[in-house]
Amino acid sequence: MPQLKELFDRLDGLIQADAKSIQDVRRYLHAHPEPSGEETRTTAFIADQVESLGLNFRIGPDGRGLIVDFPGPNCKRYVALRADIDALRLQDEKTVSYRSRENNLMHACGHDAHTAMALGAIKALSKVPDALPEGIGWRCLFQPAEESATGAKDMISWNALDRVEAIVALHVDPALHAGQIGYREGSLTACCEEFEILVEGLGGHGARPHTTFDPIAAATQIVQTVYSVLPRSVDSRDPLVVSFGVIQGGINPNVIPESAQLRGTIRSTDSEHSRVAKQRIREVIDGVAQICQVRTSFSIAYSLPPVKNDPVLTGLCKSAVHDLVGDEGMVYVDKPSMGGEDFAWYLNECAGCMLRLGVGTPLKPVRHLHSSCFDVNESALPIGAKALTRSVVQIARHLENAD
Repeated sequence: MPQLKELFDRLDGLIQADAKSIQDVRRYLHAHPEPSGEETRTTAFIADQVESLGLNFRIGPDGRGLIVDFPGPNCKRYVALRADIDALRLQDEKTVSYRSRENNLMHACGHDAHTAMALGAIKALSKVPDALPEGIGWRCLFQPAEESATGAKDMISWNALDRVEAIVALHVDPALHAGQIGYREGSLTACCEEFEILVEGLGGHGARPHTTFDPIAAATQIVQTVYSVLPRSVDSRDPLVVSFGVIQGGINPNVIPESAQLRGTIRSTDSEHSRVAKQRIREVIDGVAQICQVRTSFSIAYSLPPVKNDPVLTGLCKSAVHDLVGDEGMVYVDKPSMGGEDFAWYLNECAGCMLRLGVGTPLKPVRHLHSSCFDVNESALPIGAKALTRSVVQIARHLENAD
């Protein structure tokens, strides 16, 4: 079996030679985005790329998502890498040749880059069949519907983690420069829950509010009370974010409507804090309902656990990528993100690690994730593909030595 440095150099060389192709794939995907639940053309494009490599793959039962296997001889278990493939409903405001061609659809979270880097990684790995020890194969998951937080669970139900003992992923980070890789043990993202509150009252003429039970007045009271009560309901030293993103009610300025709807998110790195937040929100809406004489309901649309990086795997990934970016390129992530990531569902089933890949450019404004002007510094793409291959190889050798 090749020495580790020799193997890394060989894989790095293959990826570097393929850098233009990785960029081309990313640009094609950026120009042709599909939203969560509709990624059939994207899946077909990835399938064509994988088929050209002569690799075994299977497509999800509804034509979305792809699982690629490279078992190798006597394969008993796998190390997996994961890329998400869906886009956001957002208008692309950039002026570039690869700007989205779809109205109000855009890869604003880097999933096009994740997919391109994963394809580059497995292309290199497929050309070095002895990269992993005998008995250990690699598997690549091209996952749909990350933005709607349903895709990882779908992949698991399709047996994507069958015999998988470890899984790795990258997420682009525009706050880090290209050539930097961020790492963190333990909590990397927050527990994220989306909730909905329905307020039902009695509508009427805006000139005679005394004849109504105003759901908009109740809804605004709920928002104000939640924002004032929640910060004093948990330890102030621990992060808890509750935000309302949707308030809907009525269509005429002189008509008090029958109902109003609120939607928002709860984010915390502590599941107990999330439980307390939900309890307090219910208490608030019950109290407002009584005062304003309206009916209310509270429901959770979806819930994501936090991404918690396995300490051993994080150490292995750090070791694998250190000489790729050097001391100056390794950035410790001192605080978890309050964003959500459905990669967390995989970590309920096996050990895993998600690294952050810098895609920002020095002296240029940071265009954050989910921005209509979001873009990536494409010099980071081969670095990300190399980080994925190195991590898979390092973890596989660890599994062999641990037997």
